[in-house]
Amino acid sequence: MSAVAQKSSPHSPNDGAIAARQRRLRLLTRAERGRLEQAYAALPQQPGYRRLKQPETGLAMLRARAGGVGQRFNLGEMTISRCVVALEADGAMGVGYVLGRDQRKAELVALFDALSQDAAMAAALEASLFAPLETELHQAQAARAAKVAATKVDFFTMVRGED
Repeated sequence: MSAVAQKSSPHSPNDGAIAARQRRLRLLTRAERGRLEQAYAALPQQPGYRRLKQPETGLAMLRARAGGVGQRFNLGEMTISRCVVALEADGAMGVGYVLGRDQRKAELVALFDALSQDAAMAAALEASLFAPLETELHQAQAARAAKVAATKVDFFTMVRGED
């Protein structure tokens, strides 16, 4: 089977690993920087790493479509910070992209991304960082939904009988 045919298959063996990494990155980017600093300080041993791309801040153009369909248009620009690191121990690379100007948070996201590529470390981080973060984010979302639901107004129309 050619490389092209393998690449185009609907479900590759790496789909689970890719989905797990996407979930971890989503949780890391939504976490507060202080929470990531605490998790970093709680590591049993501070990992050695080098920055492949220094933390930097730039702009990204946001594009949108009216109603989700139709022609795209430029909505505006958003500030994004990014960083790429490699662990000194095994060379695992991690990336961090975060909204805003928090370069330290981008570096921490990249570091935890690199650390979580090792199966043993990923399991430890799942228990100490990722699962609690996911729970906190779900609770915050539920609280927001409850707050919105409290202000919901139901309108209805009564049908009058025939005269």
